[in-house]
Amino acid sequence: MIEADAGVRSAYTARADEYTGLFGSIEAAHPEDRHLVAEWVRTLTGPVLDAGCGPGQWTGFMADNGADVAGIDLVPDFIAHARIRFPSVPFNVGSLRSLGVPQGHLAGVLAWYSLIHLAPENVAPVLREFARAIAPGGGLLLGFFESGELRRFPHAVTDAYSWPVDRFSGLLETAGFSIVETHTRSDAGHRPHAAIIARLTSE
Repeated sequence: MIEADAGVRSAYTARADEYTGLFGSIEAAHPEDRHLVAEWVRTLTGPVLDAGCGPGQWTGFMADNGADVAGIDLVPDFIAHARIRFPSVPFNVGSLRSLGVPQGHLAGVLAWYSLIHLAPENVAPVLREFARAIAPGGGLLLGFFESGELRRFPHAVTDAYSWPVDRFSGLLETAGFSIVETHTRSDAGHRPHAAIIARLTSE
């Protein structure tokens, strides 16, 4: 395992129960985010992967919305929680750097705040892995912290990054995706939020 991944796994393992208690219910998610994910996943036909699924709340939500979905996460404690709470949904310990699926296997990938701890130079390889795993024309939905410039900050669990939407969009386009739509939101008491829906360019 890459050292950075091991650090993130260790940090989240130490707070897995606390994190699950705070964020492990889909009701803890913003209503606009629930609407966005539900509408997005309904456009997909075929297998969907929740990449960096945490305790599985979004995976279960997508399954409830009719998706053929599975979840992977670095943190074994999260996967254990997810398997108990959503026994009909497949979950596995895994890395975003190697999704463990054949080329073009997926109709879509949700990466909801699962790229925030990656150093900027490590984001592009993960996006290329997403592009490898998604079928041409398939979808990608990202959620992340938004800022006017790329910033590293002390996240409650371990250091994270916030991104300008246009800079993240550029990385996606370089990886072979076209941008479908972008969303930003600023809520009092929270860091600004962004989401990007992209589609893998058809060959």
